[in-house]
Amino acid sequence: MFALKRLALACSLSVALIPAFGQAAAGDTSQISSQLQAARQEGSIWTSFALNRHLSPFKISVSVSEGVATLKGGVENEVDRDLAEQIALQTSGIQKVDNQLTIDPALANQPPVQKRIAQRFDDATLTATIKSKLLWNSATQALDTDVDTQGGVVTLKGHAQTADAKQLAGELARNTEGVTQVNNLISLGAADTNTTKAEAEAKTTEASISDAWITSKVKASLLYSRNLDGINIKVDTQEGMVTLTGVVASTQEKTEAVEIARNIRGVRGVDADLLKVAGKSTS
Repeated sequence: MFALKRLALACSLSVALIPAFGQAAAGDTSQISSQLQAARQEGSIWTSFALNRHLSPFKISVSVSEGVATLKGGVENEVDRDLAEQIALQTSGIQKVDNQLTIDPALANQPPVQKRIAQRFDDATLTATIKSKLLWNSATQALDTDVDTQGGVVTLKGHAQTADAKQLAGELARNTEGVTQVNNLISLGAADTNTTKAEAEAKTTEASISDAWITSKVKASLLYSRNLDGINIKVDTQEGMVTLTGVVASTQEKTEAVEIARNIRGVRGVDADLLKVAGKSTS
């Protein structure tokens, strides 16, 4: 909510100042431009904090002046404090962070905040999301799978050629934000004509997958994961090689991000050297 207010303020300020540009001196114009940039940067940092599952429960104030972001408020532990600083540094134009966040372990006992509307998935959206994840994954793309969702409970039906493929389909569904339970009713059996044909078509199209397609599917898969804050991970693909940059809260999250990217169709390799773990030295 605070992020949306901040972004709305930045937009309103832009509109209100338009007439002034025609009359302002060069110095005034430069100052106004700097103020608008600071407002946009504050809004961007606010949004990142609001959508981050580690930081959204905390009240963190953000102010930006001449490329320096000042953070005030309280967080639960040192990892959250460092994570907030790293996320702020990822914002375009931010050169330095004045991290004044205090640590208060008692914040861990506060009532959980209500999930934002943007993070709620209804059953239809969950079904579409899981179907997409199955199609994007190199190991499950050819599965004949029916997905049904009722009240957050996902039921998978269809056919798989191996137990590993069936298990992976269940894990992809279970790891989707909003899913409360998965009933994996996929059966194992001999290859049928449709499945064999789908596998053959998948192999012939694998080489023609574009870097843009891979980037978009990796980004979406990171955002769909219940265990990651994909908004803080940037993705770039060159000739099938995926590079992940940004910041995550733990080594486990970094490992999961790499695994998600590696399993997307068309990916030849993943470079996550520049994906930082909050609280750890990069040296």
